[in-house]
Amino acid sequence: MWAELTGFDAERISAEDNFFALGGHSLMITVLVARLKEHGLNVAVQDVFAEPGLAALAARIDDTPGTDRFSAPPNLIPAGCTRLTPELLPLIDLTQDQLDTITAAVPGGAPNVQDVYPLLSTQEGILFHHLMDPDHDPYLVTTLYTADDEAACARFTAALQAVVDRHDVMRTAVLTTGLPEPVQVVHRTARLPLRRVRLEPGGDAEGQARALLAGPERMSLDSAPLLRLTVAEDPDSERRYLLLTAHHLIEDATSLRLTLGELALHMSGRADLLPPPPAYRDFVAHTLGAQAGDEAEEHFRAALGDVTEPTFPFGLADVHGDARRVTRLRRTLPAELTGELRAQARRLRLSPACLFHAAWARVVAACSNREDVVFGSVMSGRLQGVPGVERMLGNFINTLPLRVRLADRTVRELIDDVDLALRGLVAREHTPLGLAQRCSGMDGDAPLFSAVANFRHFEPGHGEAEVPRIEDAGVRFTAAADGINYPVSVSVDDFGSELSLDLQVDDSLSADAVAGYLLTALTGLTGALAADDGTGTRALDLDVLPGAERRMLLTEWNDTGTPMPAPTLTAAFAAQAARTPEATALVHEDRSLTYAEFDARANRLAHWLIERGAGPSGSSA
Repeated sequence: MWAELTGFDAERISAEDNFFALGGHSLMITVLVARLKEHGLNVAVQDVFAEPGLAALAARIDDTPGTDRFSAPPNLIPAGCTRLTPELLPLIDLTQDQLDTITAAVPGGAPNVQDVYPLLSTQEGILFHHLMDPDHDPYLVTTLYTADDEAACARFTAALQAVVDRHDVMRTAVLTTGLPEPVQVVHRTARLPLRRVRLEPGGDAEGQARALLAGPERMSLDSAPLLRLTVAEDPDSERRYLLLTAHHLIEDATSLRLTLGELALHMSGRADLLPPPPAYRDFVAHTLGAQAGDEAEEHFRAALGDVTEPTFPFGLADVHGDARRVTRLRRTLPAELTGELRAQARRLRLSPACLFHAAWARVVAACSNREDVVFGSVMSGRLQGVPGVERMLGNFINTLPLRVRLADRTVRELIDDVDLALRGLVAREHTPLGLAQRCSGMDGDAPLFSAVANFRHFEPGHGEAEVPRIEDAGVRFTAAADGINYPVSVSVDDFGSELSLDLQVDDSLSADAVAGYLLTALTGLTGALAADDGTGTRALDLDVLPGAERRMLLTEWNDTGTPMPAPTLTAAFAAQAARTPEATALVHEDRSLTYAEFDARANRLAHWLIERGAGPSGSSA
């Protein structure tokens, strides 16, 4: 199984080989666990993290009972049910009146209700941002595709409806009105909303279609599916531009990749290759059961209990944004840096994600002027061994606080600390963020961090080259747009052959500059590891400023070769006013002040402040 997943010849894998050194990663572990269970061998994802050696893992499997630790209660709603009753819903506690309210809101009533269950805590956070401002929801994800012609467009549309028909999460609505808590309601049938628009003739059709990505978008959550498809017709050609908008309540990056794979099979007439779809309700049930009895609060109190100040890089503190003031940048990492990152990760028997988090911690420290930092790390959410989770569509991701201390650490110690901290988060990846934040030493629900890091896996599995792609059916992926409420977000996307940065930052920042800081830190970190395993370089000595920016700061902006003409800046200004009183000192729009006028106003302001106790006698504005 290791050979199939990693692409190595089985004869080359020894009993002492390490899963991560062979290129394994967290999402690959979920596939490994699923395949082992198909053979009656029970192993948890955490077991692979704890024993990544082949022989050690085999020994742990031998010592593990061959039964699952959790089984989701069955869905008890029969087909054709004319009235829902509380005993039919094992995952949620609702009264008969509340159930009647739900069925009244579903087209077709009770016969069209397949299931009802609660939202996960991660979904509740997403819903919160939607309810704050439905017209500017940061959690709408739109992808743009180009179809060769109307026939390819029709194949895509039919395939998308087939995906909706197959997966319960794609037929889910979220209801809040008249209920004590939000609920997810799975419809038995749901039609994909489709609208058509016509682009302007004689112009850049693709440019017009890309502009639609940034257009205002609103989605009502009480109607299934939480998907929208817009077909933009090019009047000057046969091409069609397809904008697919999904709400993050039912989707994440891995689900999008799985959806594209399913679309390709449907469009190529190979839907018979698809296995039965696993139900998202199983994941919901497993997560709710795990949260009821875990020790997450104890863990986060130990990790965060003495944190009394937030970490806000660049002074940006708004974590309730709506993604309207965001600059986005995508940049491929240099091939040499990518190769070095992978080589060092294999040597250390770690995932490249660990090195990325360590480098990002250094950037956050530099940009927040702190040596002890907290930032959000996005968890995949699929690492708890739920049967079928590797093929399941839905929202799984969660953001949790990662604390990193950089003072008195070498680069290697920094990496070891980050590795240990990430493993702690993986084991508790479905802990509500609110609970984790309340375990800190800060008052109330004040945010701990405003920067987020995410390492996403998009590389194809071995043997997937023969699987159909949507491109084979005349449709190609063109662009994507999504939002996030945090003002500083950096993702690294692993496509197998390359690593790519995807940054979303508040538009008061330069995305290019932030990318430069991270690339510089990554380069310094890999260089330190290559030189002496990172034992001779202090973590806080890793450079963050690129060479060009450092030279600009030192030699252009801070050229101190010219002496100050006076002991203080205010004295220098007063001297200049005395020399050239009628020269212009300040211009704003259509108004201006001479040096004499400016100096007089400054002195009056200084005296006004002194009279009101704002400064010691004799101080200057």
